[in-house]
Amino acid sequence: MKTFYAIPEFRANKKTVLTLGTFDGVHLGHQSILKKLKKAGEELHCESLVLTFFPHPRMVLQQDSDIKLLNTIAEKSLLLERFGVDNLIIHPFDATFSQLSAEAFVSEVLVKQFNIAKIIIGYDHRFGKNRSATIDDLIVFGKKYSFEVEQISAQEIDEVSVSSTKIRTALDNGDVETASAYLGYPYFFSGKVVKGKQLGRTIGYPTANIEIPEEYKLIPKIGVYVVSSEINGKTVFGMMNIGYNPTVKGTNKTIEVHFFDFKADIYDTEVTVSLHQRLRDEQKFGSVELLQEQLSRDKVASLEYISKHF
Repeated sequence: MKTFYAIPEFRANKKTVLTLGTFDGVHLGHQSILKKLKKAGEELHCESLVLTFFPHPRMVLQQDSDIKLLNTIAEKSLLLERFGVDNLIIHPFDATFSQLSAEAFVSEVLVKQFNIAKIIIGYDHRFGKNRSATIDDLIVFGKKYSFEVEQISAQEIDEVSVSSTKIRTALDNGDVETASAYLGYPYFFSGKVVKGKQLGRTIGYPTANIEIPEEYKLIPKIGVYVVSSEINGKTVFGMMNIGYNPTVKGTNKTIEVHFFDFKADIYDTEVTVSLHQRLRDEQKFGSVELLQEQLSRDKVASLEYISKHF
């Protein structure tokens, strides 16, 4: 997959089939659209093209919006590539772009820049300045500029929006299994392993502290989770705590993973952590010894889950 970070960077060498949207999560609903895109590309002998935006339009147009996203840009790119997209354009969304008229968007971007043969779009999609143009306008433009318009049905669009809402709600509640069912893959995040207070190693549970720089990334509910990572080409399982470490008077929210049967030095390494099950809430214990006992029970529960599901 080729990735471009602004519309002008892309030059169409052949006709394209296009879909556009935020594609946050690239969940099962999005995946059905991507399958349509790939099929249309094969049938029309065109390259597939996904146009998405960053920042999320709501971050720009509703500046008080505290929207949390399921994917960072890097994560979304990785997922889209898995589904066979030929080209991805991540265009910077700003106030100027939002003022582009509907016909200018069609003639200057879709036709001149993208050389589209077909666009696959939601029945309720609105575009152009003040979101004034509808799918009916797009169909008219399609006839004028010689490209096809395929509407994504109301049922499919509802599935996309309902899925996104349910995924965010599930993660806010710590229900990673429901989130994963709607995503079609385990929810994950990526970050760099940084040095923490190194208290875990003193009680037999050394942890990798994961630092996620993207503040907009949705982090699930505080608690203890069963997780896995791919490290040096090998799947490594572990248990993770998202929280404040109240037993040792922690004050900052941290993400710490204790990997099982793993001893390599991975400081300053980028790791991806997939979440499989939430074990419990974070708790404050009366002593470090009581915390150790609970961690031992968490490990047993984690290993039981892993043996059943992997």
